Order: sequence, then structure tokens, then C-alpha cells
Amino acid sequence: MSKVELVILDFWASPFCMRAKIALKEKGLQYEARTEDLFGGKSDLLLKSNPIHEKVPVLLHNGKPLCESTIIVNYIDETWPSPPLLPPCSYGRAQARFWADYIDKKVFDACDNIWRSKGEAPVEAKREFIEILKQLEDALGDKDFFGGNTFGFVDIIAIPLTSWFYAVEKLGGLKVEDECPKFSAWMKRCLKRESVAKVVPDPEKVYEFVLMFRKMLGID
Repeated sequence: MSKVELVILDFWASPFCMRAKIALKEKGLQYEARTEDLFGGKSDLLLKSNPIHEKVPVLLHNGKPLCESTIIVNYIDETWPSPPLLPPCSYGRAQARFWADYIDKKVFDACDNIWRSKGEAPVEAKREFIEILKQLEDALGDKDFFGGNTFGFVDIIAIPLTSWFYAVEKLGGLKVEDECPKFSAWMKRCLKRESVAKVVPDPEKVYEFVLMFRKMLGID
């Protein structure tokens, strides 16, 4: 059988890149992460592989590019079906995709609204952020993970975004654990997994990056 070559065009602080790397680790697949300079000049390979958005991550599977993190995680699960990331029944898979879509549309934008704000973060932005996490808490219920007892697709979509929560807490003057204790407990469970612990960066480092990025954008 020919050797599988997997390359991720990567940026360490991107939660979207983290999703692809966690999914590959969950499948026990070896990959090469190639760091992109998103501020100094993107590589020709990135511009050629993702000409529409010119963004990371891009997964190159034997040279063939795939873009958009949720699509990449889906592709990884379909191409290497064991162990499965999505539930076995079609209803369960549909539910997982619904919550993945909800996370994609809501969570990072809500973080953005807080860390991009000048001066004190608007009360409305903080309220919306907590409201979104409470919805996710309801979806989680009393389960260990979104899919039940097993870490899976929705967890992979959600957990990397939480690496930015410390920055959101510092800049927004809030504490996720106080507002959403069940969600906070889920975060801690996920971070104990080897696939997650090896990929998700130190939240302090992300916070320093956010402060630097705010300066670049002229916010501070």
C-alpha cells in the first residue's frame, strides 16, 4: 500500500487548524504541520491550495488540498472510519452536524466581539457570549461529551475555540467557570485527552498573541 502523505498548512494560534490536528491524532495518523506566516507573507502553496479564502488550515492529502476546518474533520472521519468521530445512526450524525454548524456560526464571532472591543467590552457582547455557551451547556446535558461517553466530532469542533477563552475572560472581565460550570467541566475533561493536550496551546500564550494582534489592529 502506498504511503499516505498528510500535510497541514498551519498557524499555532488558529483554533481551526487545531481541529484538523486533533482529528488526525484521534485517528492515530502521522502528519506534517507547516507553519504559515499569516502576517509577513503567505506561502505560494497556501495561495495555490486555497485561492478562494487564502486561509489556514489546508489539509494536503497526497498533494490534494482540502479547505475549511469542519469539512476537513468530516473528510478525515470518512477517509479513516476507525475510530469513528460521528455517531453510528443518521439522526445522531445530523444532530452532531447541527451543533457543529451552531458552533461555527456563533462561538468565534462572539469571542471576537469581546476581544476586539476598545475599552470595556460591551455588556451586550458579554451577554451574547455567555448565552451561546449556555445553549451548548444545554446540548451537553449530563453527558461527559457532546456525543455521550465518547469524545467525538462536536467536541473536536468546539474544544480548540476554548483556547481563546482566557483572553476573552481577561479582556471581558468575566469567568466562564462561574457562568457555565458544566461547560467548564467539559473543557477540563477534553483537555485531559492526549490528542487535545498535545495540540491546544497554553491560553496565556494565546492571550499574549491577542494583545499583540490588538496592537496591530490599532485597538490598543
